[in-house]
Amino acid sequence: MQAVILAGGKGTRLAERLNGRPKPLIDVLGVPLLERQLDTLAKQGIANVVVLVNHAADQIEDFFASRPPTPTARLIDDGAPRGTAGAVLACLETLEERFVVVYGDTLFEIDIPAMLAEHEASGADLTLLLHPNDHPADSDLVEVDENGWVTAFHGYPHPPGADLRNLVNAAFYICERRALETWRQSPAPLDFAKDLFPRMLAQGMRIRGYLTFEYIKDLGTPKRLDKVERHLASGVVERAGLAAAQRVAFLDRDGVINVQRDYVRTPDDFELIPGAIEAVRMLNEAEFRVIVVTNQPVIARGEADFDAVHRIHARMESLLGAGGAYIDALYLCPHHPDKGFRGEVAALKGPCRCRKPGTGLFEQAANAMKIDFDASWMVGDSTSDIEAGRRMKLNTILVETGTGGRDQKWTVQPSHRAADLLAAARIICAPAMKPTMAQGSDT
Repeated sequence: MQAVILAGGKGTRLAERLNGRPKPLIDVLGVPLLERQLDTLAKQGIANVVVLVNHAADQIEDFFASRPPTPTARLIDDGAPRGTAGAVLACLETLEERFVVVYGDTLFEIDIPAMLAEHEASGADLTLLLHPNDHPADSDLVEVDENGWVTAFHGYPHPPGADLRNLVNAAFYICERRALETWRQSPAPLDFAKDLFPRMLAQGMRIRGYLTFEYIKDLGTPKRLDKVERHLASGVVERAGLAAAQRVAFLDRDGVINVQRDYVRTPDDFELIPGAIEAVRMLNEAEFRVIVVTNQPVIARGEADFDAVHRIHARMESLLGAGGAYIDALYLCPHHPDKGFRGEVAALKGPCRCRKPGTGLFEQAANAMKIDFDASWMVGDSTSDIEAGRRMKLNTILVETGTGGRDQKWTVQPSHRAADLLAAARIICAPAMKPTMAQGSDT
């Protein structure tokens, strides 16, 4: 496959570190960022690279002249600032039928073949890499449906009080050339995220969201550059790979993250338990993948549909994100075993594998990432949560919020007890409990 690196930016915010160099040549622990990108692509079998240059193009030419010859690398000068999409569209006829778009200010360690496999299997025109971060309010956010198809784009700044999923466009794309042909004559400058993608979606293009916890960070400011260098030096980048076993903090939702009040049927019913933001942020910083596993029988009972639950989770992620915290994934069970509710959904009635203490939600997570279950945890407020954790051989914590174990459905003892999620996070992150690992996001 071919990669297109957008390397024409000036890097105004990094001026104090660049010393007159273009942004793609910023020094990252003694190695130019562009060299790190080329090496990462080559390791994944992508040596055919087109580098789109503009600002200080002569310096990037000199950079390639100083390296061993790369016959499959080609530099194209934009001639003028065209925007991210405009630059690609201007040279579209020189590109292959399928290519990866890489921004010249990101450090990434992504399993591209895994992303490509999902792209091909879905038949998408375009696949975007998505991930949560700790500052969604100033990020371009993407909405996806339950099947992973993009339904909306939300560029920042977002409307005040908007409830949006923390799914950030990480600026790493797999594109089918044919899908871009229609837009070749669009006037520049043209940006992918703010201009082209919303137009493509409106025209019925099939755009896929690829959600991953893998490492990708933009280093467009001195603060972000310093963070990336710390992550490289401490092994965070390597530990975020798909091949690395991940420590996970599985969290129940109702009664653990949010106040338990009968059932949560609308976003207005959702209220975070005090300390929940600090707890999730603590787990993020300790490199635990935070995964919510929740029974939501309101769907089967006909009291809230999938869209309503989606909006509830958007409220949860917005509230967490406002405090610099994020979840890595969420899995829910929509089923309910009992019949007799007005408006119930017959297809969702009856037994299932995913309703806790069933283990189906955990198995879905295990299919999506390599999990070190011995070093992972289940935090819940019911004996069903604790029994599910026991079946998965997880360390378990029963919190006193919510039902506090008073449901007494299962005779099971937790590994630990805690007053609330924040106290549970302190147990999980205590030095005696802590193997090595962390992420935290800046893109």
